[in-house]
Amino acid sequence: MADLSQKLKEQVLQARKTGQKLNIEGGGTKAFMGRAADTDAGSLKMGEHTGIVEYHPVELILTARAGTTLAEIEATLAEEGQCLHFEPPRFGDGSTLGGTLACNLSGPARPWSGSVRDQVLGIRLLNGKGEHLRFGGQVMKNVAGYDTSRLQAGAMGTLGAITEISLKVMPKPAMSLTLVQDMAMDKVIHYMNSRAKEPKPITGAAWVDGKVYLRLAGAKSAVEATAEKWSGEVMEQGDEFWQQLQHMQHDFFAGDEPLWRFSVGSTAETPDLDGPWLIDWAGSQRWYRGEADIAQLETMAQRAGGQVSLFRGGDRTDEVMHHQPRALKEIQQRLKKSFDPDGIFNPGRLYSWL
Repeated sequence: MADLSQKLKEQVLQARKTGQKLNIEGGGTKAFMGRAADTDAGSLKMGEHTGIVEYHPVELILTARAGTTLAEIEATLAEEGQCLHFEPPRFGDGSTLGGTLACNLSGPARPWSGSVRDQVLGIRLLNGKGEHLRFGGQVMKNVAGYDTSRLQAGAMGTLGAITEISLKVMPKPAMSLTLVQDMAMDKVIHYMNSRAKEPKPITGAAWVDGKVYLRLAGAKSAVEATAEKWSGEVMEQGDEFWQQLQHMQHDFFAGDEPLWRFSVGSTAETPDLDGPWLIDWAGSQRWYRGEADIAQLETMAQRAGGQVSLFRGGDRTDEVMHHQPRALKEIQQRLKKSFDPDGIFNPGRLYSWL
């Protein structure tokens, strides 16, 4: 892969010399996210930069190139009884590890197992100067200053092209079981938060279509004991439900209506909006379907202690992310200037001003 890395580096250097912008492209499964891509920009294709570089099952560490598909990584881990605990969503067979980190995507287990950002130990990054840099490593330790590896989570490629990622992996739980029961939306927030506070093996708490779902996973004895104590019926197709939620294949996500993502305080009241809701992460993540004004939704999200973004659909030529305070905006612009001084990578993809 040394030749491919050199080609990518040469393409960046040439783009810097000519003033050309570059859209970073992996598997293409997350092209719907962020603002519309610059149609005048060239393409920096990462899809061929693939392969697992190192995997140490005993040490629970895996290093892979950014274009490696999640399917390949998860299949390799499954052979050793291990998995990615942050449950990354796949929007197609081409979903890659690099795109998952760049978009900061994690599944239903996120409040209990951590996010993709939490699992990253180190990266290699091609910056806007054509320098191929290494940050972090393959050990768990504290760092001074900016944690550059984790800084890439949610940056959507605006700080550079991720070429390699080292991250923690975990053993698969011995047993998984899902409890389901009917519950009104105005009751479920308190219920899920009460359950989440208990020292039990809970790894998922979601509500949709008038039903609340709790997933228990871990040691068989702990799962069975908790299931006997808690209310709800054991769901025969529990694993299928969580996979549909993880990969956003549940019926709730079907259709062309704009999909809004609220990231709010887990105990906050759900904003008063007409239209369907899906609540995940025990209340911290809430999905809304429908036409709405982003400024109005931002006010509602702030009252709930969080932010909102237009995740899919709607007008993607305008801002789709929650507006940033002036201080944070200036920090992000300084970081952009440091990593990508000529503004080569993914121009305007995250914000119009970045």
